[in-house]
Amino acid sequence: MLNNSLYRYLLLLGDNSLILGHRLSELCGHGPNLETDIALTNHSLDLFGQVRSYFQYAAKIAGEGTEDSVAFLRYEKDYLNVHLVEQPNTDFAHVICRQFLWDAYHLPLMKALMKSKDETLAAIGAKGEKEAAYHLRFSSEWMKRLGDGTEESHKRLQSALDHLYRYSYELFKESEVEKEMKEKGIGADLGKILEEWKKTTEDIFRSSNVSPSDDPPAIAKGKQGFHTEHMGFILAQIQYMQRAYPDMQW
Repeated sequence: MLNNSLYRYLLLLGDNSLILGHRLSELCGHGPNLETDIALTNHSLDLFGQVRSYFQYAAKIAGEGTEDSVAFLRYEKDYLNVHLVEQPNTDFAHVICRQFLWDAYHLPLMKALMKSKDETLAAIGAKGEKEAAYHLRFSSEWMKRLGDGTEESHKRLQSALDHLYRYSYELFKESEVEKEMKEKGIGADLGKILEEWKKTTEDIFRSSNVSPSDDPPAIAKGKQGFHTEHMGFILAQIQYMQRAYPDMQW
């Protein structure tokens, strides 16, 4: 039973990085300038590196398959990522705001996993913490530049925050698997992460001259396998090669 729960916990962690990594990969060649374009592409590669670690371990626990089969050969209902990471790249402000809301959560998550009783997860957390810290610095600085920039950049950032903030609640809505992993000292305590997330986001919102809306949380059940209309299009892209050419090797 523990192995089954750990497997699902690895999917939950890996799927978030997989889908957000894909969203960022869509921006390759479309950044507002060369430096930012390369930075966002590197963010994507960092996330895919974490995905490989999660899914290699998941395949080992399952006793079958590979990181590729875990990543590409599941049905939509079997993906456990939150709705936030599925949101489209509407404009640069949406990209940055989505990234910041995620990064403010991801860094304390990695710090928590570093203390996991599971040695493999602790190693993933130790490597991911350095990457997540850089990602948070990057998105935080861009939040300030957009929010305290021109009238247009401020308007776009506030619009992005109005849309995306309600999806962030799902990050901290503890699933049964997350609760079990927390109690066994393997997974993170989302309550503690929420405290750090609030402090980080409130500081940056203040510096960016934007404020979150008081809209109620989005009805989001990504951790239970229920996704937005965007997910099907995402999977159609990332699964194409594996489904068109099963078991292909380079």
